[in-house]
Amino acid sequence: MSGTDTTLGAAFLQKLHAIVGDAGLVRDEQVKQSCDVDWLKKWHGVSSAVVRPANTAEVAAVMRLCHETRTPVVPQGGNTGMSGGATPDDSGAQLILSTARLTRIREVDPLNNTLTVEAGVLLASVQEAAEKVNRYFPLSLGSEGSCTIGGNLATNAGGIAVLRYGNTRDLVLGVEVVLPNGKIWNGLRALRKDNTGYSLRDLFIGSEGTLGVVTAAVLKLFPRPTARVCAWLGCNDMRDLLEVLARARNDCGDRLVAFEMLSEESLQLVLEHVTDVRRPLDGEHRYHALVELADTREEALGALLEFTLEKAMEDGLVRDAAIGASLAQRQAFWKVREGISLAQVRAGKAIKHDIALPISSLPDFVDAAVAAVQRVKPDAHVINFGHMGDGNLHFNVLVPMDTPAGDLNHLVQNVNRVVHDLVHEAGGSISAEHGVGQLRRDEMRHYKSETEFDLMMLLKQTIDPNQIMNPGKLI
Repeated sequence: MSGTDTTLGAAFLQKLHAIVGDAGLVRDEQVKQSCDVDWLKKWHGVSSAVVRPANTAEVAAVMRLCHETRTPVVPQGGNTGMSGGATPDDSGAQLILSTARLTRIREVDPLNNTLTVEAGVLLASVQEAAEKVNRYFPLSLGSEGSCTIGGNLATNAGGIAVLRYGNTRDLVLGVEVVLPNGKIWNGLRALRKDNTGYSLRDLFIGSEGTLGVVTAAVLKLFPRPTARVCAWLGCNDMRDLLEVLARARNDCGDRLVAFEMLSEESLQLVLEHVTDVRRPLDGEHRYHALVELADTREEALGALLEFTLEKAMEDGLVRDAAIGASLAQRQAFWKVREGISLAQVRAGKAIKHDIALPISSLPDFVDAAVAAVQRVKPDAHVINFGHMGDGNLHFNVLVPMDTPAGDLNHLVQNVNRVVHDLVHEAGGSISAEHGVGQLRRDEMRHYKSETEFDLMMLLKQTIDPNQIMNPGKLI
């Protein structure tokens, strides 16, 4: 065993090895260290050991051992989170429990439109399994090739299809969970109606590993869209975009699957820092939107979108628009939208805000937030984009790459406070789809009501009395 293995004690590690065997205990120091650091390389911890159980029974046995010894446990899926929720602290006392070997697809039921999978299955693999039976699993993220279903459930992940299909919570019928004391709750019910008491499933979705380890889930499947059409719009004002969104909902109904907004500043950033992209429209526009429709039938899909856009242009809401009917055109549009994150990394350091607001309040919030940020830092560049259709903005402030660490930390605190105060005043949330983790834990306490926070703590203390589940995260 490596030198760090002795942190937990030889007796504990022997018991751990007896449960998971050679394949389940990570001994390679480089692999272990990769688990100790988050995907953004922002949080660096030191775990006592990394364990990878092969099945739910092994997870339960590991949790019983940790419960008896009061060993802190950090559940970890694909380690692609944005908020440090799956990274241990630097005490060397916390055990990482990885779901990397829980990779079975247990059942595919196209008649019931469900798929039962284990927590370590990659999101992309879930999508492929659904496609094999001519079904569709709509959760779609930039990290879908490396993130896992367990992590998606733990953070209640969002993505680009929330407008039509909802967050992860809305895509789950049942879960299997190992509790902190090692007991297994089998809630894998493939039912759309179950009116027999509290919705225990929802306690664990979005709990970020603080209440137990999700080991499997029953996921909803949908008819597979076979036709798609999208358009790129240019508008003068966000209020105009909001009216176009309302009309698209009315005209297109459930065919509307995405309504992505980005400011001109965001588009400029992509054009400057991402290769093989071009401006979708001639000329500049203060705001842009990428709109997509999808259906199981192709008939009239393009005509429906064209009708909505033509009327919006006649009424002066849209200054210019381009339809992307072919696969190549749609891919080109989406490459621009998806290039914002990469462009930010290359352009400087971003003070990021993953926020949600009532859709009707977005324009007023943006006006107030831009003004507030400029009062804090007059030369700040606001990179404002997001999933406008569901009210989720990524309202980021870009500062130069060479900003000194001390100045940056001070600026982060000041900018976060003015932005999040405005979010709170508008009845919004300071974490929309990335989770709370370590990043927003203290701020969440500031904005949660005392009653709401007390209820969360009561649940935590009841389910995890020894406080061993993912300490220092969420609450």
